Amino acid sequence: MKRIIIALAILASMQVANAQVKSLDAAKAAVETAQAAADNAKKATKVATWLKLGQTYMDAYAAPQGAAWVGASKAELALVLRGQKALSTETVNIAGKDYVKESYATCDYYYDGDVLAMIDVTKPVYADALDKALNAYKKAAQIDIKGAKTKDITTAIKNIAEKYNGDAYNQYSLGDYLAASKLFEKSVEASATAPLNILDTNTVYNAAFTAHAGGDYNKAKDLFRKCIDLGYYANDGDAFAKLADVLKSLDDLEGSKDVLEQGFKVFPQSQGILIGLINYYQKSGKDSNRLFELLDEAKRNEPNNATLYSAEGDIRKQLGDFDGALNAYQESAKVNPDYAYAYIGQGILFYDKAVEIQEQANNEYDDAKYLKLVAEFEKNLKGCIEPFEKAIELAADDAATKTGVAEFLKNACYRFREESPEFAAKYEKYTKLAAGE
Repeated sequence: MKRIIIALAILASMQVANAQVKSLDAAKAAVETAQAAADNAKKATKVATWLKLGQTYMDAYAAPQGAAWVGASKAELALVLRGQKALSTETVNIAGKDYVKESYATCDYYYDGDVLAMIDVTKPVYADALDKALNAYKKAAQIDIKGAKTKDITTAIKNIAEKYNGDAYNQYSLGDYLAASKLFEKSVEASATAPLNILDTNTVYNAAFTAHAGGDYNKAKDLFRKCIDLGYYANDGDAFAKLADVLKSLDDLEGSKDVLEQGFKVFPQSQGILIGLINYYQKSGKDSNRLFELLDEAKRNEPNNATLYSAEGDIRKQLGDFDGALNAYQESAKVNPDYAYAYIGQGILFYDKAVEIQEQANNEYDDAKYLKLVAEFEKNLKGCIEPFEKAIELAADDAATKTGVAEFLKNACYRFREESPEFAAKYEKYTKLAAGE
């Protein structure tokens, strides 16, 4: 009986494999037929010929992936796979996350729990199917002088750009950053192709980001510069901070500093830019007053911009100037009393100072000095409570900020919970808020 079951299982797997091969063969045959038409001088003058060729390449691109789609549940896939069994199944760890990998004859499926997260084609009909399809649609656009098929061609090219983009994200998720970068670049090229003519700056940034992650610093440098030239700076000017980091990796420290200063003028509140500038001036041994010169220039242009004073507080805090940082945060709150981060800056300043003193106290064996440090610790810890509470009041509609600040308040109030009913109530309140209740 056992031998019969094994034999039936082998037969079933052979039938599935044969079905897949036929599907791939049919896709390839369709491309060859369409290509033969395109190679025919008379037929090559017709838009329909190139549209057909482009579509057959798209079909060939999709064939190895099977009937599955990213985001499908296992229950949904059980219906469309019709009993098809994986050749092997294993758990793999990618970037610290476990996936169940199911391998088939032409592709691998990666499941995150019950959901298909990635499809990796291992046996394409044509490795350059999307490239070939794009070229076919380009040719169709050239021939379509009257624009009768512009809508169809635009839709097809947009689809190709999206496929490149999807494949790029797949490669990024699989940890192949350089492959992802190349595919993001191809997506940018497709989007810019006539008649679609879209400059996808977000994808340019993704190409730069993945080139940087993969260690291709020269490519990353060119792509980040392109982002900046196009006016695409990413979140809080992250393109400047990333380009500066790339130049630093290429030992161009002055170039890195120049980019950071350029970015600072546009995004003085950017933590990435600020930290980069602070690190430069600290490590280079050069006069850090240049940072405050930049801030003063920005303040003259925008005297009512509270973020500039908050940025000064961040810089002075990093440089170890507690009083200067506190004054800057307080000035930020005066300029805009509703700016939550002015109070968050004050709260973190006191909290971090308390943690620093606590560590000193833990290493102090002289009782008198220890008690003095404890008093100083508690003074600073209490000092963080009022500004943090003000920040929570101002961030009423920002759940993430409220939860983060509540975590600080919970820890601070824990120290004093037995000192008074007021602190006990605060501790209970912020414990719940930190937990999202």
